[in-house]
Amino acid sequence: MAAAIHTYRSPFGTIELACDGAALTALRFVEASAAATRPAPEAVRGWLDAYFAGRRPLSLPRLAPIGTPFQLRVWRELLAIPYGQTVTYGQLASRIGCRSPQAVGQAVGRNPIAILIPCHRVVARHAIGGYAYGIALKQRLLSLEHITDTLNLHS
Repeated sequence: MAAAIHTYRSPFGTIELACDGAALTALRFVEASAAATRPAPEAVRGWLDAYFAGRRPLSLPRLAPIGTPFQLRVWRELLAIPYGQTVTYGQLASRIGCRSPQAVGQAVGRNPIAILIPCHRVVARHAIGGYAYGIALKQRLLSLEHITDTLNLHS
């Protein structure tokens, strides 16, 4: 079944998401588009509404990211990072038994389901680190979760 494209208007910009009928397969920030699309499915919309209201969402909608076995392993570990906390690329690599924080960083950067698979919670050891949608958005997402000082969280 082809994925249906939906949109969600967040306080941080327009989000486009794809659902295959059973699960969310993609979520990304996009430039506002004039193209008419379907509103986000209720489960995803509820999760995003709670998140952008500054509350920890309770029930994660069904997710079906598509990637390599290594990427899927990294993305599963991202789901274990608690709301309001961060980990470094090195810590994440260690958690999955990988010797290369760079390889983990590449997998984090290819996360197809932003926010719900919280790649924004991964930071560099001495800096905020990169983000596919820009550092300013990453900082806003971390701030929404009341994470304001990523440089002093890993001592």
